[in-house]
Amino acid sequence: MYTSLQQFFTTAFLAAAILFAAPSYADQPEEQHEHPVQEHINAAEHEIEQNLEKHEEEFNIGQMIMHHIADSHEWEFTHGVVLPLPVILYSDDRGLEIFSSSNFHNEHHSYNGYHLVHGDSETIVPEDASREIIDISITKNVASMILSAIILILIFTSIGSAYKKNKGKAPKGFQSAMEVVILFIRDDVVKPNVGPNYEKYLPYLLTLFFFILVNNILGLLPGAANVTGNIAVTMTLAVITFIIVHWNANKHYYKHLVSPTGVPGALLPVMIPVEIVGVFMKPFSLMVRLFANMTAGHIILLSLFGLIFIFQSFMIAPVISLFALFLNLIEIMVAFIQAFIFTLLSSMYIGSAIEEHSHADHGH
Repeated sequence: MYTSLQQFFTTAFLAAAILFAAPSYADQPEEQHEHPVQEHINAAEHEIEQNLEKHEEEFNIGQMIMHHIADSHEWEFTHGVVLPLPVILYSDDRGLEIFSSSNFHNEHHSYNGYHLVHGDSETIVPEDASREIIDISITKNVASMILSAIILILIFTSIGSAYKKNKGKAPKGFQSAMEVVILFIRDDVVKPNVGPNYEKYLPYLLTLFFFILVNNILGLLPGAANVTGNIAVTMTLAVITFIIVHWNANKHYYKHLVSPTGVPGALLPVMIPVEIVGVFMKPFSLMVRLFANMTAGHIILLSLFGLIFIFQSFMIAPVISLFALFLNLIEIMVAFIQAFIFTLLSSMYIGSAIEEHSHADHGH
C-alpha cells in the first residue's frame, strides 16, 4: 500500500511539474519567434532611414536652386554639358595667371596652388593663406553680359544701317517692331520725366532699358545666367544712374537738400538728414527692386521643377510643367515691366536733378 501511495504521489508531482513548466517552455519558442521578427522590423526601418538620407544627398532642392541662380566659373547648360570659362588671377608674387576652370575638375578642386570653394557663390582662394589674389575671371554672369552686349550691338547696328539704307521710307519687319519700342521709351518715359534736355540722356536710358530687357529674357532660357538677379550687376546700374544724376544736378537740387522749400527752420535738423538719406535710398531701391523681382521669379520656377524630382511621380510632372509654363509667360511680362520701371525711375531722378525752377519736388 505504501508503495502504491508513493507511486501515486510521485506521478502527481511529475504531472504537476510538467503542467506548471509547460507555459515557460511554450513561451520560449514564441520569444524565439518574436526576436527575429523584431530584428527584421528594425532592419527595415534602418534601411528606410538610409534610403531617405541617400535620397536627400542625391537631390537637395535648395542646393539645386542656389547652384542655378549663383555665379560660377563655368557655364553649365544642362547636366553634363559644361563650358569651362577662363580663370584670370592677379597676385604680386606671380603676376597675371590665365588658365581654364576645367583644371579644378578633380577630387580636391585644386590647381596650381589655388582652391575652388563651392558655396552660395564660387570663390577661388590660394592654398597659401598668406597670399592675396585679385580674381578678374570671366564668370558665367560676365560671359552672359558679353553675349547680351554682342546681341545689342548687332541689333542696333543692323537697325541703324536699315534707316540709312531706307532713308525716307517707312520701316518694316524687325526695324518697325523696334521703332515702336524706342519711340515709346522716348516719348512716354524719357521726354515727360527728364524735360526739354532729354536728348542728352536718351542714349543712356535707351541702353539701360534694352540691356536690362535682353538680360532678363536671356535669364529665362534653360541653362542661362541670372545676370539681373545678381545684386552686383543691379548695384552697378544703380550707381551709374546715381553718378549721372549728381554729376548733372543743378544748384536748386543741392539747395533743396540742405534747405527744403517751405520747411520751418526748427525742422531743418530733422529734414536735412531725411533728405540726405533719401538721396541714397533712390539707387538702393533701384538695386533691390530689380534684383529681388528677377531672383524671386527664378526661385519659384526652379522650386516647381524641383517638386518633380522630390515626388518622383509621372502624374505630377505634367501639372507642374503646365503651371511652370504659365509662370514663365508671366516672367516674360515681368522682364519687360522691370526694364520699364528701372528706366522710368532713372528718368524721374535725372529730371528732378536738372529741373530749373526751385519749387521742384525732386521725386519725393
